[in-house]
Amino acid sequence: MAGKQETLDVYQTGELTVVGFGGREILDQIDLSLCRDQLLKLIATYQAKILAFDLAGVKLIPSGMLGLLASLRRMNVEVHLYNPSADVQEVLEITNLRSVLPVHFVDVEKKDAS
Repeated sequence: MAGKQETLDVYQTGELTVVGFGGREILDQIDLSLCRDQLLKLIATYQAKILAFDLAGVKLIPSGMLGLLASLRRMNVEVHLYNPSADVQEVLEITNLRSVLPVHFVDVEKKDAS
């Protein structure tokens, strides 16, 4: 496998940019520096003002990823989290990140991803 593998799936670009994690349940093996680079590139390329993260199916987010998401706010980028699992919601509550990262729930039918 040559080259870098994309860490994020980008569903929509522009001022509102929607990204996901490719159906991964556990994000502990994501390269945070690569993820950060991809996010910074998205923000610069599309002048993104809002990043919406689709967390459907994600059961575990490492603290480094949560820190990365929270740090994007220092770049004047709003970060919204969609459809976090109960476990992710609990972590957001315990860490008080729910107060700075708005959480939304959207009932969306899954499309065939084959």
